[in-house]
Amino acid sequence: MTRATALLDPAVLEDPAPLFAALRRDAPVAEIGDTRVFAVATWTLVEEVLARTGDTSANLTGVLIRGERGAPALFELGGVGDATAVLATADPPPHDVHRGLVQPVLAAGRIAALEGWLRARVVRRLAPFLAAGGGCFARALAEPVPSEAISRLLGFPEADLPRVMGWAMQGGAMLAGTLSRAELEALARDTAALAGYLAAHFAAAKSDAALRARAPALDALLAGCERGEISEGQALGIGVVLVGAGGESTASLLGNAVHALAAAPDWQQLLRRDPARIPAFVEESVRLESPFRGHYRVVRRATSLGGVALAPGDRLFLLWASANRDERRFSRPDEIDLARRHPRDHLGFGRGIHFCVGAPLARLEARVALEELLARTRQISLDGERPARRVPSLFVRRFAELPLRVA
Repeated sequence: MTRATALLDPAVLEDPAPLFAALRRDAPVAEIGDTRVFAVATWTLVEEVLARTGDTSANLTGVLIRGERGAPALFELGGVGDATAVLATADPPPHDVHRGLVQPVLAAGRIAALEGWLRARVVRRLAPFLAAGGGCFARALAEPVPSEAISRLLGFPEADLPRVMGWAMQGGAMLAGTLSRAELEALARDTAALAGYLAAHFAAAKSDAALRARAPALDALLAGCERGEISEGQALGIGVVLVGAGGESTASLLGNAVHALAAAPDWQQLLRRDPARIPAFVEESVRLESPFRGHYRVVRRATSLGGVALAPGDRLFLLWASANRDERRFSRPDEIDLARRHPRDHLGFGRGIHFCVGAPLARLEARVALEELLARTRQISLDGERPARRVPSLFVRRFAELPLRVA
C-alpha cells in the first residue's frame, strides 16, 4: 500500500492537488508514515465513513506531529468518550446538546441581521488598505473581520481584539501536522491562556444582563450551564472552538477567494458586472481551496475501508480538500464553475452531523467582503515583488501573508 507520508512535505503543503489526485487514483486510503493514521482521499470513501457512524468517533484522540527525525509521528491525546470533547470533536448525544445551544445563534436567518454591522466593519478595514494601494490582505481584512464577528457574538471588549485575533489565528495549529512535540506543548499553554480569558469573561457576564443581551453566543452558553445542559468546562471548550474555528476558517476562505480573484482578472470583471454571482464564487472557492483540508476520526472497532484493514484506535484523516476535487464527483474539478447545478454540494464545510455550524456566518462574511472589495476597485493583482505565503499546515489552508496591489 502506498503511504501518504508526502502529505507533510513543504512543497505538498503548498500545492497538494497533484498528490491528492495520485492518492485518489492509487491509494484512496493511505497510511501517513508509520502512524496508523490513514488519509481518506475520495468523495465516496469520505461519505462512507460519515455514514458508518458506529465504526468511528469524532473525538480527537491524537494528532500528527513532526517526530524527532522529521518523520510523521502521533501525539496521543484523550481517549474515546473524553469529557473535554465538544462540538466537532464530540459524538452524540453530547454533540447534539452542544450543537442545539449554538446553532440557533448561528442560523442563517439570525446571522442575516448582522449584515449591516458587518458591512460597516469591512468598509472601515478596507479604507486604509485601498488608500495605500494595497498591502497584506490577510492582516488588513481576512484576519481581523472574522475575529471581530466572533468577538461580537461572544461579547468581548473591542480593546481585546488583538489578543482574540492572535488566539483565533492559531485555532488549527494543533492539527497542522508540522509542529514538534515542544511546539505542541507551547501551543497547549496558549490555548490554556485563552481558556482562562474565557473563564474570567464568562464569570463576569453571569451578572451582566446587558452584556448577555448583545452577545447571543455568550448568552446561549451561559443559559446552557444554568439549565444544567452543559458543564462550565464544556462551555469554555465550546468558546475555544468558536474563537478558533470561527476566526481561522473564515480568514482562510477570504484569503483563498481573493487570491483566486487576484490571479484571474476576468473573474474580477465578471463579478463586478454581476455581483449576484458572488455567492456561487464563494462556494467554488470553498470547494477548490477548502479552508480546513480535513478532520480526524478514530476507529472504534475492527473494520475495513476501501480494502484496507483498520483496528480499534487507528485514526482516519478525512481529506475534504481531496474529495472536493474528485473527478468522479465533479466535472472539471480543478476549475471554478459558477454554473454548477448544486453549488453547495461540496465538503468544504464538512458534512453530516458535524457540518460546520458557522457556515452561514462564513458565507455572509465572504460575500460582503467580496462585494465591497470589488465595488471599490478597478483592479486587484498579486504583488510581484512580495510573494504570498501560506501557513504550513496539513489542516488549514490559510495565507499568513497575502500582498496585493489594488487600483
